[in-house]
Amino acid sequence: MMNCLGCYTEVRVGYCVKCRDRLFDKAKVPATLSFDAPKADNLRAFQEHSKRLSISGVQLKYSVRREENELVLSDTNGMYILKPVSASKQLLYADDAPENEHLTMQIARQVYGIQAAESGLIYFKDQQPAYITRRFDVQPDGNKLMQEDFAQLTNRTKDTHGIAYKYDGTYEEIGLLIKRYVAAAIPALERFFQLVIFNYVFSNGDAHLKNFSLMRMETGEYQLTPAYDLMCSVIHTPHEADTALDLYEGDMNSDHYLTHGYYGRADFMELANRLGIVSSRALRMIEQFETKGNLTKSLIEKSFLSAETKALYRANMLEKLKRLNA
Repeated sequence: MMNCLGCYTEVRVGYCVKCRDRLFDKAKVPATLSFDAPKADNLRAFQEHSKRLSISGVQLKYSVRREENELVLSDTNGMYILKPVSASKQLLYADDAPENEHLTMQIARQVYGIQAAESGLIYFKDQQPAYITRRFDVQPDGNKLMQEDFAQLTNRTKDTHGIAYKYDGTYEEIGLLIKRYVAAAIPALERFFQLVIFNYVFSNGDAHLKNFSLMRMETGEYQLTPAYDLMCSVIHTPHEADTALDLYEGDMNSDHYLTHGYYGRADFMELANRLGIVSSRALRMIEQFETKGNLTKSLIEKSFLSAETKALYRANMLEKLKRLNA
């Protein structure tokens, strides 16, 4: 027996029935791909299917589609994004990066009820692990919904704001745009606020403007997309900032930040106030992170991270919870 490569429930092999349904429309996709991980002799084929970069531009993404029960690299009709272990020497614990992202996405979904993209772990033929996520913008009939991230929505590009353009902004700014574009703004703002806190607690210092998006539904209305690209990035880039964006303009001049040198509950409550979220609702969302620690620790233990990385993951979470309570 083993833990499901999707949700960690106990299975004989691969994925449980529910994860097979959510990820692969019930198809019996094996836990091992039919091709090896990218390396010197096959890199050209992979590069033809490469997507955007993340984690400081060193983590590659590849487009994949399903043909019957098999996943194949694809430059058209891609249904999935595949992220292998990065060959870059810029990342610490690079072998654990795929499972780090998978675990963080599962914690978001299972523990905190955050709407997140379907995801799992999968292995190449040579047994190297990869993270796989199903594209939420691709409809069952193959049609794509229009998706715009907040770098696009704020008209930030390399040409207009420099090479670090996706880090040039605040979470308050994203929230104000959600108010402008999303008809059901209040629940969307609460989802967004919860996600900002989640990224802080789980040390995702790469939650920049391109890691939040709106999607235009077939009705013509805009919705906040499911969460994606969640991971404890500090494990791989330990000298990064606590957050990719400031909470709000001038947040580092708050009484709490000036006293402690990091964000605390008062700073997140100020963000909630600026977004128009009812204080009692915001406080409950913050407090849920204190009360669900044991559930989170259970998933960390069930995960496929190495023992050393599990310890780092727990330690970073506990440190951020301590800060959130300050």
